[in-house]
This record gives sequence, C-alpha cells and structure tokens, in this order.
Amino acid sequence: MRVDTHCYSGYIIPQYYDSMIAKLIVTADNREEAIARMYRSLDEFIIEGIKTTIPFHKRMMKEEGFIKGDYDTGFLEKIGIVK
Repeated sequence: MRVDTHCYSGYIIPQYYDSMIAKLIVTADNREEAIARMYRSLDEFIIEGIKTTIPFHKRMMKEEGFIKGDYDTGFLEKIGIVK
C-alpha cells in the first residue's frame, strides 16, 4: 500500500482545496487480492474535517460487477449511484 499526498499529520486543508488530497495505491498478485487490500486500506484510512469519497470507493469494492471486472461507462447508473 502506498499513499501519494502533500499532506502531513496536522495539515490544515485550506478552504479552497484540490479535491485530490491523497492517492491510495495497492498492489497484489491478482484482482481479488487487490480489491480486498484496497478495501482494508480504505477502511483504515483516516481523513478528518472534510467529506471524502472513501464511502463511494468502499461501496464500489463490494459491487459484483466491479469485482468481476464487468463494468463500463454506464456502471454507476446501472447500480443506482447516479441517475
């Protein structure tokens, strides 16, 4: 697991900030392991004081289509995340 970010412990995010505060990267021997590792990493990732997309990504990690690699540009509509 690797985190790319410019933030550090105690960093105060300015009022007008780039929404990509950090990038979380995991590797594994196969897709199933990578998804499990990413879910666990997201579960343990702590960002306080602002809303994040962590809940969205955790939901994606549980979607059967995503797990199987069966998704396309209409995937979010198909699973009801966007209309």
